Amino acid sequence: MFPKTLAIIDDDSEYAEFLAKYLKGEGVDVTVFGDSDDFLVAPNAYDFDFYLVDLMLPGIDGVDLIRLLRKRVTSGIVAVSGRLGAEVFDHVLTAGADMHLAKPVRFEQVALAVKAVHRRSAGSPSRASNWQLDRKGRKLVAPDGALIDLGENDLAVMECFLDADGGVVAHAELRRIMGREHSAEADNTLHATIYRLRRRIERATQEIVPLQSQARVGYVFRGRLTAA
Repeated sequence: MFPKTLAIIDDDSEYAEFLAKYLKGEGVDVTVFGDSDDFLVAPNAYDFDFYLVDLMLPGIDGVDLIRLLRKRVTSGIVAVSGRLGAEVFDHVLTAGADMHLAKPVRFEQVALAVKAVHRRSAGSPSRASNWQLDRKGRKLVAPDGALIDLGENDLAVMECFLDADGGVVAHAELRRIMGREHSAEADNTLHATIYRLRRRIERATQEIVPLQSQARVGYVFRGRLTAA
């Protein structure tokens, strides 16, 4: 079983183009990014079902990009690179990739790796654990006990996720709860609030950040969230 959506982050445009064409022929919706900076500014960067990452990228190095992805997503990640050496394999897997394929590699082999990793990740239990919202103390409690301080907007957003019980909360609802539904800068304020909250969670805990965007719809809290 192939993933529905897949991102290729690779600065070898010819290789990426032909690999994307091959995977599209298998029914996969593929998006190609020429470097890590282009990928990171994409609004749907963390919404893909699978990631193929080159290691020698302009911008953020591939290993660092994999490490960042693993903090945000539970999707399959495969490194496909011409960088060789035993230490490369160790660094890639330690960063959070599921597999490392050394170039040159046939497209058929990449496709088999994608199917194998996706089958494992799709069939495994969610990595997200129990998070708690401490309303009175204005804190988010991570599964490992780490405490994340919440500002006024953060608390309002987290209340929405608590009420949604795992469902998607629309942009409009989040803007409304923040009192910004009629502001020209409402979307920027919302996205900035989510970004800063993600960063605080990343700094506080090694747990996967459960805040994910749903393209053109809203945001969802993928972990189990309960009131403290």
